[in-house]
Amino acid sequence: MGRPRVALLNAAHEPAETTRNFRRELDADLAEFHAKSGELPTHHEFDGVVVTGSKSSVYWDDDWIPALVDYVADAHDAGVPILGVCFGHQVLAEALGGTVEDMGAFELGYRAIEQTVDADPLFESVPETFTTFTTHGDAVTELPPGATLLAENDYGVHAFRVDQSVGVQFHPEYDNDTAERIAREKDVDEDRRDDVLAGITPEAYDAACETKRLFENFTSGLASPTAGD
Repeated sequence: MGRPRVALLNAAHEPAETTRNFRRELDADLAEFHAKSGELPTHHEFDGVVVTGSKSSVYWDDDWIPALVDYVADAHDAGVPILGVCFGHQVLAEALGGTVEDMGAFELGYRAIEQTVDADPLFESVPETFTTFTTHGDAVTELPPGATLLAENDYGVHAFRVDQSVGVQFHPEYDNDTAERIAREKDVDEDRRDDVLAGITPEAYDAACETKRLFENFTSGLASPTAGD
C-alpha cells in the first residue's frame, strides 16, 4: 500500500521554513497549499489534512482565516482526519465550535506537558509527561462540543480530539534552528529570552523528538490513499 495523501495547509506568513519542517516529519504524499495567500483545496478527497502554525490569530479580520476555518469544518464533516498544530489547533477548535482567546501571556520554549487520558492513538509511545517546544499567545479556552482533552500544562489546553480530528498547541515539527530563530524574534524581555535560548540544547531537542512520534501515529492511522487530484 502506498503512502497516504495529505493536504498540508500552510498558514505561515513566511512559509518556506514551515514547509521544510513538515516535509521532514510527515511520511505522506503532500498536496501543499499556502493558506495565508488564500490557497485552499477545492475538494476534500484526501486521506488527511494538516494545518500549520501562523503568526495570525483565528479571531483576526483577515479574509483568508474564515475561509480556512470553513474548509476545516467541511473536511471534518466529510470524515477527513485533521491534525492542527498551534494556530492549526486553534483553527480546528474554532471550526468545531470551541473558543480561542488571547491569553494575556506568552508561552515560549521547551516545556513539559502532561497527557490527560490513558491511551489516545495520537500519543501512542509518547511519554505521559513529554517535552516539546511551545510558542503562543492565544489558547483554546473552551473545547468544542464533544471534544476530549488529551494534554495540558499550566498555560492550558495543549491537545484535544473530536472524533477523527486532533489539535496540538505545541510544535512537534520544530528543530533547534527553528526554535532558536523563533525565540530571538519574540517580543519578550531580555532575561526571559536568554533563559529560553539557554534551554535550546541538543538534550532538549532529543527529549522533544519523542513527541515527534505523533506524526507517525497520525499518518499511520489514515485510510488507504484516495484516487483523484
